[in-house]
This record gives sequence, C-alpha cells and structure tokens, in this order.
Amino acid sequence: MRLAVVGASGRMGRAVVRLARAQGIDVVCAVSVTDVGLDVGELAGIGRIGTCVVDGLAAVEVAQAAVVVDFSVPSATLALAPIAAAAGSAVVSGTTGLGEDAREALARASQRVAVLWEPNMSAGMHVLGRLVSEAVAALGDWDVEIAETHHRAKEDAPSGTALRLVETVQRARAAAASSAAPTASASARAPVVFGRHGKTTARSNAREVGVVAIRGGDVVGDHTVHLMGGGERIELTHRATSRDVFAHGALRAASWLVTRPPGMYTMADVLKT
Repeated sequence: MRLAVVGASGRMGRAVVRLARAQGIDVVCAVSVTDVGLDVGELAGIGRIGTCVVDGLAAVEVAQAAVVVDFSVPSATLALAPIAAAAGSAVVSGTTGLGEDAREALARASQRVAVLWEPNMSAGMHVLGRLVSEAVAALGDWDVEIAETHHRAKEDAPSGTALRLVETVQRARAAAASSAAPTASASARAPVVFGRHGKTTARSNAREVGVVAIRGGDVVGDHTVHLMGGGERIELTHRATSRDVFAHGALRAASWLVTRPPGMYTMADVLKT
C-alpha cells in the first residue's frame, strides 16, 4: 500500500512512518511545515527510506498514494480534503479541533473517496465508548461528568475524544428516551457544561454533561467518564501510555479503508470487521 503522511514530522506522524515501515507499507509522500528536506525515515528513527519531507500539500496530488494519513492541524485538513479527493486517495484523519468548515470539506471529499475521521484511533477507546453507551442507557437519570488529561503542549481543549464521549452520552440518552416514548420529541439534547466555577455550579438540568480538561506533563491521554447516582457511582477510564496505539489504529484504518467505496466511515466500522 502506498501511503502519504501529512504532519509527518510531528510526534504522531513519525510514529505512523515508523510503524508503517515495520508493516511493509511504502511511505511515498511526507508533508510537514518543519524539517523540510530531511528524510522522513531518519526523523522517525528508522534510517533513510528515500522519502523526504516536503512543505506543500500539492505533493499529495502527484504521490499516487492509496491512502493519506493526516495528523496535522485543522487548516491543513481543510486544504487536504479536496486535494486527496481529486487525487483519488482515501483519507484517514486523526487531526483534532476541527471546525465545521473542515468537517464539511471531509464530507464533500467522501463523495469521491473513502474518508475516516476520528479524534482517537485506539481500539480501547472505542470499546470504552460502547461501555459508556450501554451504561448510560441502563442507568437512566444518573449524572454524567467527563474528565480528560493531556500533556502540557496540547492546544485544543477539551479533547476531541472528550467531545466524542459527550456525543456518545447524548445519543444513548436519546435512544433510550425514544424507546421509552416513541412519540416524544427528540429535541431535548443534554446541555454541556465546560468546567465549573463560582457559586452557580449546581446542576440546573439533570441531563447536563460536565466536561473538564487538565493539562500537564507528558500525559499521552486519559479519559474518565463518571456516572453518579444516589449512593453509588461508576467510573469508566481509558488511559493511553504510548502514542503508538493511535498510530497502529490509523494504519489499521488505512489498510481497511483502501478497499472501501466512497463514503464517511468511523473506527467503529473498522472494528466490526
């Protein structure tokens, strides 16, 4: 499989290159705004592979890559989507903090190529999502709070994974409500509270979801969903101790996506097969 990597000189990009080569995947294009001209294999610590870092997404157009793995920044993902679609390259993106414009660009690209966007590529995190969904549906009106911890240099907060967990809670509650009362309105989405401060932090809505972000040290990524009822509580936690889990997930997704028709996919689709 011919692979292009966008954000190649970053920590995730280097991990993808290193693990791709270990799996026999040919890294034919490496794009980054830093370390331009250097061999991406040397950056990844595996020695020269003959592919140098270039600055400019135009390289994706001529790389003839089957899949582009993107761990960059939202503005780069926005620009990448139409380029990859025109080149016929599937897209696996783990870039976090995407705005509506970038998400819409990926959706448009999915009309021509297979696209998978996930803020967290680890298999364990998606198992956590399933457990959270089942727990929320079973526990009814229990309070839900989500806490996430990342390294001190992470720029977006809360994490994309935490926001995905919020969506998981909302979907599970909506499905449970619809099942209990099929004719009820589906408009009552749970309000989200980002952090709590001051004297007005009491829960005003039993369905609200609280989210708190912690930043420090070199934490790769911890996420805990607190489910709290009267006299008891459940805490479901996923801890990533190596970025390799995300790179492995991205490459697993890339190998799966290369045989798929155009459309939008998720890691849940990958893990079902």
